[in-house]
Formats: sequence, structure tokens, C-alpha cells
Amino acid sequence: MDRRPSQLRDDAPHAGANPDLRARVRSAWRPPQLSRRFVPVWRRNFLVWRKLALPSVLGNLADPVIYLFGLGFGIGMLVPEVGGVRYISFLAAGMVCYSTMNAASFEVLYSGFSRMHVQKTWEAIMNAPVDLDDVVFAELVWAASKAWLSGLAILLVVSLAGIVETRYVLWLPPLIFIVGLAFAALGLVMTALAPSYDFFMYYFTLFVTPMTLLSGVFFPVEQLPAALQAATNLLPLTHAIELARPLLLGRAPDDVALHLAVVLGYGAAAFWLALALTRRRLLR
Repeated sequence: MDRRPSQLRDDAPHAGANPDLRARVRSAWRPPQLSRRFVPVWRRNFLVWRKLALPSVLGNLADPVIYLFGLGFGIGMLVPEVGGVRYISFLAAGMVCYSTMNAASFEVLYSGFSRMHVQKTWEAIMNAPVDLDDVVFAELVWAASKAWLSGLAILLVVSLAGIVETRYVLWLPPLIFIVGLAFAALGLVMTALAPSYDFFMYYFTLFVTPMTLLSGVFFPVEQLPAALQAATNLLPLTHAIELARPLLLGRAPDDVALHLAVVLGYGAAAFWLALALTRRRLLR
């Protein structure tokens, strides 16, 4: 079946449109319709990435490790303890979540946009019996998988360095994957809206960077003015760190259900929005 974009336009009056396909895409906001067909798409992305796996992992690892040890030992000389723990131990949880967020965001923004818009990989995949919903979901899970590797790499570094407690460390891998899903979904919204790569600078400048500075990565949220503290409670990174930091400091986090609900809620809502925007962009 020929699935060129001109033949997928839902509202186009031309006679060549496939009635069955028009029926399938008549509502961009319908609930996601997912199947196991996303797995081969995920595997395709994995096989492409595997050729450059080592430099990819090292690239995602370098930035947070530099921040961790540079700020951890540098500022740690001036501020020996934060909340009764060494500053570098306090910073470690922030770096795990920061690395996960960055890896997921960069994958869906730059690599995902390339596959969707520049290389037209998504359209090529949909020539097979694979729906757009499965393609977008595969991008989400793939970005979370890459983010999971980046987060685990930082977790391994801080564990081997002995700067965190390892009592609850086994709870971190599933949490890292959930955080990766949430930020991959948010990034997919920007991918669906972006006209070019330059558009992503707005996302990093206006959302990612302020969130990184305000969500407790580098200093306690309690140091902020009351109004900003209230605002940070709306940010997904804050809730991710509220779960990760106690686990890395050897204690169980408080309000686990609340923090998980916020992170998962961001992921679910953002994925639905991203899917709807992508349907409108590619299937019209």
C-alpha cells in the first residue's frame, strides 16, 4: 500500500485516499491503540545504536560525571554537608536523574526528529503492517531504554566510588526506567511540534535548564522562596529526585505513591498528547 503523506491526509478531498485508512485516522485524539508490533521497531533502533554503543554511553556518562565530581568535591569543600550528608552524596541522586532526563530528551528530540522528519524512517516503517501508534510507542520505549543505560552508568559510578548507600540500590533501576519514560514522552511532544532542530533550544532553555536548577539537583528545594517551592512541586524532576535521593542515602522515601503518580501521570499525559500531535502532523 502506498502510504505517502499526501495519501494519508484525513481531510483531503482527493479520490485516491484509502477509505479504510481514513477511518483509522479520523480522530487524532482517540486513545492509543498499541500492539506488540512496536517491538521490531524498538529492535531496529537498538541494532542501529549498537554500532556506536560505546561512544554513545561514554558521551552520556561524561557530562554528569564531570558535574558530579567537579561540583561534588569543589562545592563540597565549601559546603561539607547538606541535610546531614556529604554534599557529593546529596548530589549523586540528582546526577542519576539528570543523566536519565538528558539521555531520554536528546534521543527523542534529535534522533527521533531525524527519523520522523529528515530521514522519513517512520513513514518507511509504516509501509509494513505497523501503525503510527506503535512507531511512536517504540520511540518512547527506546528512548527510555537508552536513558536507563545512562542512569545505570551513573549509578554504577557512584556506587563503586562509595559515595552512596547501596542498601536500597536495587529499587533504582526500575525507577530510572520510569523517569526515562516520563521525559521521553515530554520530549516527543516537542518532536511532534518542531519545524527544525533549532526549535529544541526553546525546550532546553525554557524548560529543561530551569527545571534542573530548581528541582533539587544541586541544592535542597527548601532553600528556595516559598512561591518557587510551590512551583517546583509541579515539576516531574522534583518528584523523581524525591524518590531517588532517599534510596541512595540508605532510607525509604516518603510519599512514594504521590511521587510515582506525578511522574507516571506526566509520562501518560505527555505520550497521549505527543501521539495526537504526531497523528495530526503525519496522517493528514
